[in-house]
Amino acid sequence: MAGTQSRGGGPLARLLVLAVLHVNFIALGLEPDFLYPLENVTIAQGRDAMFTCVVNNLGGYRVSGDSATARVAWIKADTKAILAIHEHVITNNARLSVTHNDYNTWTLNIRGVKREDRGQYMCQVNTDPMKMQTAFLEVVIPPDIIYEETSGDMMVPEGGSAKLVCKARGYPPPKILWRREDGGDIISRSGPQGKTKVTSLEGDVVNLTKVTRSEMGAYLCIAANGVPPSVSKRIMLHVHFHPLVQVPNQLVGAPTATDVTLQCHVEASPKAINYWTRENGEMIISNDKYQMTEIPSSSYSVQMRLVIRNIQRSDLGGYKCISKNSIGDAEGNIRLYEMELPHRKSRIEEENDTASEESNDVRSSLQGPLREGGNRVEDAGFLGGGGPQANTARRVLPTAFFLITTLMYTVC
Repeated sequence: MAGTQSRGGGPLARLLVLAVLHVNFIALGLEPDFLYPLENVTIAQGRDAMFTCVVNNLGGYRVSGDSATARVAWIKADTKAILAIHEHVITNNARLSVTHNDYNTWTLNIRGVKREDRGQYMCQVNTDPMKMQTAFLEVVIPPDIIYEETSGDMMVPEGGSAKLVCKARGYPPPKILWRREDGGDIISRSGPQGKTKVTSLEGDVVNLTKVTRSEMGAYLCIAANGVPPSVSKRIMLHVHFHPLVQVPNQLVGAPTATDVTLQCHVEASPKAINYWTRENGEMIISNDKYQMTEIPSSSYSVQMRLVIRNIQRSDLGGYKCISKNSIGDAEGNIRLYEMELPHRKSRIEEENDTASEESNDVRSSLQGPLREGGNRVEDAGFLGGGGPQANTARRVLPTAFFLITTLMYTVC
């Protein structure tokens, strides 16, 4: 009976001993424990990612019912696939590796992360009960333009419509922003508000209606999702229209033997052929007499200039600036006339003018005293009167005679 009791109590005793030992490990703080939480990782596709798991007291712990020490395992939680145990990779993935610093730190390395690597990862210790911690691997993808689904350069007639489309892939899904390369406004004519001008638009598609020449130019489709780098595509919008010629001055005057410049402002798309002629149709070519230049002012407008040197009477008359493209042609007319130079006075003429001005001053100075004298000259003693008034008259009269004589000499 004693033997029976001994056999029956043996396993129970062992279990009690293991339980006591397990409790002692916990009491002494020797049970494996995670020192730091496993951190989530966000990484761009193609980069290298790693998870670090720090476990204390792992070396001295024995798994219940086994003489082996506890081990660290890496598991892909969403698929329940065992990736590695301790320092050995289990999965058939050459991009995965495990490192251990020979103390308490285990690292799972994922080289060249792919989109399918995204998910929950677990660091597990085979204690009893099992301990584990998890973290999430987020794989982000920079934006990329889908060229086969994106608009290329396009041409529309003025007054027509254009639809610009831009598609991009990436994770998170990219947002599309439209801008004009020259910083100009994008004109939207849809919606209840009618015509609106904005510097940028968001969305895959931009609809342009009743397009004008001012809307011609490069449009930038910019894709961004917060993962650098952002990408863009340049889409050129060509607006075709009939040439337009504007003449700032249709009548130009210049003196002979001088140079003169005639100007015309031309707008045309596609690019036009521009030239000058006389009014009789004779085409003008650049030489010592004529100099023709074109100065661009925008993608569709130029300033035509014709310099005529050393103008002669034969150069006077009509001139035409003509612009032609595949849609049509237009012309402007300018008439050149002779302008008289202001007459330059000779030295003798200038001296005569000066003398004339002086005589006018003398005449003005005499008119006052003579009118004031009147019949009072006799009273002042001119006819033989005496007294102080007579003395004053004697002083005034010689001066008056001198001024009158000078005036007569100047007039003669």
